[in-house]
Amino acid sequence: MDEHFQRLVRCLDHEAAAETRAVAGTSRRMGSDVAERSGASLVGLAIRDETSGFGGRVVVTLGKRDRRLELPWTRLNAGTPVVLSEEHVQSDAAWRGIVTDRNRETIVVALAESPEPVADRPAFRLDLSSDEISRQRQREALRRAAAADRGPLAALKRCLLGEEPPVFRTPMAWTPLSSLDDSQREAVSHALAAEGIAIIHGPPGTGKTTAVVELIRQTIRRGERVLACAPSNLAVDNLLERLLAGGERAIRLGHPARVLPELREHTLDVLVESHPNLKLAREWTNEAWALRRQANKYTRAAPPPGARRNLREEAKQLLDDARQLESQLVSYLLDSATVVCATLTGLNAELLGDREFDLVIIDEATQATEPPCWIPLLRSRRLVLAGDHCQLPPTVVSTEARQDGFHVSLMERLHELWGNAISRRLTTQYRMHEQIMRFSSDEFYESSLTAATPVRQHVLADLAHVSASPLTLTALRFYDTAGSSCVEQAEAEGLSRENPGEAAFVAGHVAELLSAGVAATEIAVITPYAAQARLLRELILDAAVEIDTIDGFQGREKEAVVISLVRSNTNGELGFLTDTRRINVALTRARRKLTVFGDSSTLANHEFYMRLLEFFERQDAYGTVWELDDPRS
Repeated sequence: MDEHFQRLVRCLDHEAAAETRAVAGTSRRMGSDVAERSGASLVGLAIRDETSGFGGRVVVTLGKRDRRLELPWTRLNAGTPVVLSEEHVQSDAAWRGIVTDRNRETIVVALAESPEPVADRPAFRLDLSSDEISRQRQREALRRAAAADRGPLAALKRCLLGEEPPVFRTPMAWTPLSSLDDSQREAVSHALAAEGIAIIHGPPGTGKTTAVVELIRQTIRRGERVLACAPSNLAVDNLLERLLAGGERAIRLGHPARVLPELREHTLDVLVESHPNLKLAREWTNEAWALRRQANKYTRAAPPPGARRNLREEAKQLLDDARQLESQLVSYLLDSATVVCATLTGLNAELLGDREFDLVIIDEATQATEPPCWIPLLRSRRLVLAGDHCQLPPTVVSTEARQDGFHVSLMERLHELWGNAISRRLTTQYRMHEQIMRFSSDEFYESSLTAATPVRQHVLADLAHVSASPLTLTALRFYDTAGSSCVEQAEAEGLSRENPGEAAFVAGHVAELLSAGVAATEIAVITPYAAQARLLRELILDAAVEIDTIDGFQGREKEAVVISLVRSNTNGELGFLTDTRRINVALTRARRKLTVFGDSSTLANHEFYMRLLEFFERQDAYGTVWELDDPRS
């Protein structure tokens, strides 16, 4: 195995060890209250309901034992792998599962087997769990990729490792199936002409998914099969929904619990379960088990010689026939689809067999580390990556892995390697007011972005339910907290940071937006620090206002976004705010109104933030919290 793949395997091992330590530290070594506050655990739960689910799984609905209590904020969302265990008992019993749904009172989990508690009135806890199956698939993909020395995979590998340059054919004529702007059309043409690899670079709000779906549909029109992937279930579902709307025969791989409810009927599991042929397979299976029970049944009179063996042989044949029928059904469904959709690590080799695809597309490619990208690459003749390397890189827990470059995505590495030879940037953005877009465009995208006419000047006051005022008629505002006693501090327990004074001003500003008629569902408050997000949830009582970290809000948008930067200290320390891509994400989530709270005396120690402050001043959008009513008085 060459050094590139050895490094990736080494980083995977570092990351696995770091994740194990992190989960153990968050859940088991922390007290219940602290573990729950971290968002990685829920404690004091009772089973409210238990039903059967997809593929023989058990679905349990859990809520607080005290029914008067709602669930606290948590990172255990639909699709999250979890482990359920019993509290306050000496037992190692635990049940692994996946969160399927959650509301304010309950959380629903699909388990492989029914929990069997020790206590008469058990209390349960739910903890975030690592996903070892996906890591095993990544290791196997790296091993196979490293060993490939011929065929399509070897040719792709040489280009991906920089040994051979990318090759593009003369673009063929094609007719768009949807409305595309010039940059989207150019990006799709470039990707269609690629013999090996291509990149669609989609800055915030530029219609990247529209271009990706167009590329998939054009490839299908050429009689080719497509494998469409993304790192997250939500991103895959977004592609699937758009493809189905376009009339494509798309099928979704993966646990149905991880798929949006409205799309589950298009998953392989549900399609198999609902197919008439499966009824016969189930009948054969039931008959086989009845025969096995009969063969094992004790009788006073000895059965004829060989009778029990014959019964077992008949049962075995029925089970084999049932499995073969199920396998044929899976093959039929997969072969009848023109596009298969799955997460990178959700590609099950047992299901897919030796199937290959003419084109593999990885959307949101910069949010994945490199190893999972090699899983679909094993089946690919061509590869197109779509994403934005100027936004947040993949999440990497291990310091050793980060030092070894694990946070550099495959797309970012290829962009650095081949540049504009393989990449086309989308340049018309459809989300933000022109002022909100401008700093990001200048700072990260060489001033190349242009706001589409419908969004160029839109503000909150244009919404019918919002009253006109200086607050709602302007798109930008920076509130400087310098000198106002808004000082950061470490949270009481944990490693995150919070700024109570700044949080109070943010909560006051949200109240102003609500008073102006902006709907709570149209507002998001985001911050770099989890502790500040927790504090803001305590101060902003309307649960419909979305409050999250910047990392958690990536890929989302709202009409009004309020950013709390938190850092305020005499040393000018910015922590991970120095990763300016994180702030690029934050600054590009708002459609009509962006408000930022921060301490200029701390921020100005960094050149990027100095330019940001100067930008707000040039836009006549700079102010101080002294202009606001002090919510603490």
